[in-house]
Amino acid sequence: MNSNDITIKNNELDKAEETLKYLLEQKREYISNSRAKNTVKSYKSDWKHFMQWCKHNQLNYLPTNDETYSLYLSSLATRGFKVSTIRRRMSSIAQAHLVAGYPSPTTAHIKVVWAGIKRVHGTIEIGKLPVVVDIVKQMLNELPDKLQGVRDRAILLIGFAGAFRRSELVSLDIESVSVVKEGLIIQVDKSKTDQEGKGESIGIPYGMFEQTCPVRAYINWIQAAGLKSGPVFRSINRHNQVSHTRLSDKSVALIVKRYINAVGLDEKLYSGHSLRAGFATTAAMLGKSERSIMDQTRHRSEAMVRKYIRMGSFFKENAAGNIGL
Repeated sequence: MNSNDITIKNNELDKAEETLKYLLEQKREYISNSRAKNTVKSYKSDWKHFMQWCKHNQLNYLPTNDETYSLYLSSLATRGFKVSTIRRRMSSIAQAHLVAGYPSPTTAHIKVVWAGIKRVHGTIEIGKLPVVVDIVKQMLNELPDKLQGVRDRAILLIGFAGAFRRSELVSLDIESVSVVKEGLIIQVDKSKTDQEGKGESIGIPYGMFEQTCPVRAYINWIQAAGLKSGPVFRSINRHNQVSHTRLSDKSVALIVKRYINAVGLDEKLYSGHSLRAGFATTAAMLGKSERSIMDQTRHRSEAMVRKYIRMGSFFKENAAGNIGL
């Protein structure tokens, strides 16, 4: 083999190496984009916590091993972390290993430890309460008579009637909302259950009463704020000026808690998710079908929707009622 052949061979190897390096970077990017932004944010926070714990105890974290990992999970459980939080951190740690090219650390030994944690500490989680329709009406009575009140009415009613997750609600743009004869058609570009970003459309019909109509609330807010394009829900400064930037998802939770507190309820028992849960629970209480509820909430799991249906049926045909007590 002459020198020219060797040079050509080396060039081919260099190109192959560059190609493999590029494909490896692409693979990592695809993996990181396989999750919603909020999920990725939680993963990063969880992974940071695990790294700091390992560094503090002078233990290896990437890749980790059964001994280190089981000690970490045990420390979380004994410190009182919720089972749901520990479960999420396990997912985050597994994801970090996958991105780095290592196998999942959730080995047979770790599964045994995890089963023990669930058995000892239980898996029953006390979730936030739903904001059912009667509570929504009470909250609307507490709105301030200014631009903020116009915006918050739209947030509460659109969030409730559209069964939106708070991240979906603040991601809405005026371009994704169409006002038609029957009400609103809203295009949800990406959601928790639509990781591929195919998009979904939902309809919100006109309400029976002007003060509780989500369609009128949306139109009134858009007109009052003078919005033509861009984010639907934005912050408002103390001079009543509307910002160009959209609200954060945390703002939705704060708005819900503000009016929950105003009607005399414990804000700690409610969250931004309470509007979505409240719609599903209210619809179930009124006898709406499981399929129609799932169409609006865009749930993929029938089990989750049935949980709301059961919550809405606690006192409907309850066997403990009217038995002479």
